Amino acid sequence: MGIFKKYFLKYKTPIIVGPIFKLLETATELIIPLLIAAMIDTGVANRDKNFILVYGAIVVGLNVVGIIAAIICQKLAARAAVGIGKDVRYDMYEHINTFSHSELDKFSTASINNRMTHDVDRVQTAISLFIRLVMRAPFLLIGSIIMAITIDWKLSLIFLVVAPLTVAAVFIIMKKTVPLYDKTQKNLDTVGNVTRENLQGARVIRAFNKQDDEEKRFDVATNNLKKSAINVVLVSTMLNPVTNIIINFAVIVVLWVGGYQVNAGTLTTGHIIAFINYLAQISAALVAIANLSISFIKAINCGKRIQEVFDTKPSIVEPDNIEISRKFDGVTSEYAVEYQNVSFKYDGAEKPAFANLSIKVKKGETIGVIGGTGSGKSSVCYMIPRFYDVTSGTVKVDGVDVKDYSLKDLRTRIGIVPQKAVLFTGSLRDNMRWRKGDATDEEIMEAIKIAQAEEFVSELENGLSSRVQAGGKNFSGGQRQRLTIARALVGKPEILIMDDSASALDFATDYKLRKAIRENTDNMTVFIISQRVNTIRNADQIIVLDKGKIVGLGKHEELLENCDVYKEIYTSQTK
Repeated sequence: MGIFKKYFLKYKTPIIVGPIFKLLETATELIIPLLIAAMIDTGVANRDKNFILVYGAIVVGLNVVGIIAAIICQKLAARAAVGIGKDVRYDMYEHINTFSHSELDKFSTASINNRMTHDVDRVQTAISLFIRLVMRAPFLLIGSIIMAITIDWKLSLIFLVVAPLTVAAVFIIMKKTVPLYDKTQKNLDTVGNVTRENLQGARVIRAFNKQDDEEKRFDVATNNLKKSAINVVLVSTMLNPVTNIIINFAVIVVLWVGGYQVNAGTLTTGHIIAFINYLAQISAALVAIANLSISFIKAINCGKRIQEVFDTKPSIVEPDNIEISRKFDGVTSEYAVEYQNVSFKYDGAEKPAFANLSIKVKKGETIGVIGGTGSGKSSVCYMIPRFYDVTSGTVKVDGVDVKDYSLKDLRTRIGIVPQKAVLFTGSLRDNMRWRKGDATDEEIMEAIKIAQAEEFVSELENGLSSRVQAGGKNFSGGQRQRLTIARALVGKPEILIMDDSASALDFATDYKLRKAIRENTDNMTVFIISQRVNTIRNADQIIVLDKGKIVGLGKHEELLENCDVYKEIYTSQTK
């Protein structure tokens, strides 16, 4: 929980001042029962209206002071809690954006969402309760006991029985709720994951008539969450009834014993009423402490999950000496990319995605990467922008190890077209400016033309100002792919990586796209990952992967003669 220290220090003023005002409110609550006792024993007993009016005015005044103090404390608590929540969320989001693909693979999207929303909300609630109750509850508890002793120390001995019983009840209930809260959080993550998969894969689910199966899977996940949540509620809600039972028995004893003392003349009726009021305040204080403790338990569990995100350090970081970071302002090597005996293995995987890859790619060359599913095609190209770091060997861009570049400089030079065509909410123009923020409409339209998207973009009523729905759902799959290709081409990157990004295009459009890229991009080095032989057959070099191994490297004709895997793929697609 050490990560939260800096946030507490930032809001130390409301965290310190808030409890002081709450202390003032509590002081008024402790004084009022004595004033009411005096009004009963003196004003009412002697029928002294002036005494009742004066003391009544004092009680009202103290209530007003208490209300004002409570409002100020509430405002300070909200400012600190909400401010800390905002800062934690922002820093979490910023930290997550530093993760490489390796770190993102460790957390599910639903889990990260829950940590940034639900878990931070729990921490916010605990901070707010801390400011409002950390001084009030103990002071009210101790103060009420002291005031009760001043009334009658013998009668106050009942607290020696009430306090241990209440504390024991609180401790037992808290001990049982801790593991239940943790289990509930994990079940909530599971529900989030299932919901996300169902929403994203709705078309696939309907296509295979799997609605019933998915409903059952969702039902199991929600039932598990329901059971764990009910168990938490059943245990935690026992707190108030148990403490109330203990206090009510104490009130009965006070009335029984106090009644004899009133008859004996050693206590007054006002004292008994004040004593019961203090007993009620002690009960409220104990319950408040218990609720505060439960809130802290929830917050600690959530804080650990938040801490886990912050403790996950990105495996890919900027070079220690940023001065050696290269700028892309001139040719320094004849090779755009060099792989020197490169191997890579995913975290937790038993076998490498690929091993011992050595290849030199000249500027302006087109490299095709082909192989079966899971053969490591994407992994080969993702070494270039450092989405992952090599396990061994070296990847160089423009003659320099990619680890010696700043990530911004390195990725500014590279255009990426991912497997999944993703567009973002906003205008089409905004989406096209992701690589180059100041790109003109002429530059954007040039890229759209190369990507074979001009035909449907020109038919849009608002052109580049047309709105894009979340995920680009208002475009077809092929249109989204062409737009993501255009986005990568804006600003004319020196290296273009197309990760199976033409799978939704027909062969004619695919051919026109490759031809346009070849003819309209000046000296651009292109990596094409594809399952189609026709897409990469004209590449200057083709890398053939099979089960994580490089089984072929060369031109199309060469591979047909000496690479059985490539020949098998070619034959399966042409005959």
